[in-house]
Amino acid sequence: MSRVTLAQWQMLAAVVDHGGFARAAEAIHKSPSTLNHAVHKLEEQLGIQVLEPVGRQVRLTEAGELLLRRARQLIESAASLEDVASRLAAGLEAEIVVAIDQIFPAAAQARALERFSETYPQVRVQLHESVLNGGTEMLYDGRADLVVTAIEAQGFLGEPLVNVRFVAVAHPRHPLHQLGRALDLRDLAQHRQLVVRDSALRQSTNAGWLKAEQRWTVSHVGTSLDMLKRGLGFAWIPETRILEELTSGALKPLPLSAGGVREVPVQLIFRDRDRAGPAAHAMAAALRQSVKETCSQHSIPSNERR
Repeated sequence: MSRVTLAQWQMLAAVVDHGGFARAAEAIHKSPSTLNHAVHKLEEQLGIQVLEPVGRQVRLTEAGELLLRRARQLIESAASLEDVASRLAAGLEAEIVVAIDQIFPAAAQARALERFSETYPQVRVQLHESVLNGGTEMLYDGRADLVVTAIEAQGFLGEPLVNVRFVAVAHPRHPLHQLGRALDLRDLAQHRQLVVRDSALRQSTNAGWLKAEQRWTVSHVGTSLDMLKRGLGFAWIPETRILEELTSGALKPLPLSAGGVREVPVQLIFRDRDRAGPAAHAMAAALRQSVKETCSQHSIPSNERR
């Protein structure tokens, strides 16, 4: 059991921060005698002198500097703990579960999480990077508070969040680019398509698969992108994920006669908007704002896509 109380450390910090007992007493609304007694009691309990007189003022001893530096961490932790307790008492969630489809712009996702962390640093976030039906399945099962998905969820009302543009691409040296003409489905069917696996456990689909003779299925958009850059196939990839590769020429849009670019609407869905706590609403607001800030900055003119 600690012999020194948190209040004693707080009063010592006040004396040091304000340069003396009189100023500290005025700042924290205590009498100078109360502060003096608390600090002397602290020294007595620790068996160490923490303050020494310098003229009419006091300063920390070498031991006092070390102890107060550690004590400030304790004071900050206690203040943080009280803040969390007050937020919980007001209905703040201790944790939120968010499922965001991997097609959602990565920059917008990162900025949303950063903004949320600034406001609610103590709230734990479980982020599930879902694919296709994975997010809606979590919604149906009651396992997610908030879902960002391109799949319609029956029985839930979503709000439009962003339109994600998919571009059919392959490595510049891929055989499809060597044909030197507009491509159709018959051309694509002869080559390997890279498809991202549906993360749903029960009702998975193969959305986007063109029944190509060769198909590689992966679990993450990042893996598909890596394979594309190695020339291992073709795929439709969210444009925001490949802006750098398109600009540098590492990947090249396929010259399809139709369907080379697709737009998919992505929506934001609450499991229960009325019962959602302040943290879930704050995450939703952060996602909306991040889309406005990032998506206008990360697009390329249509005349540069070909």
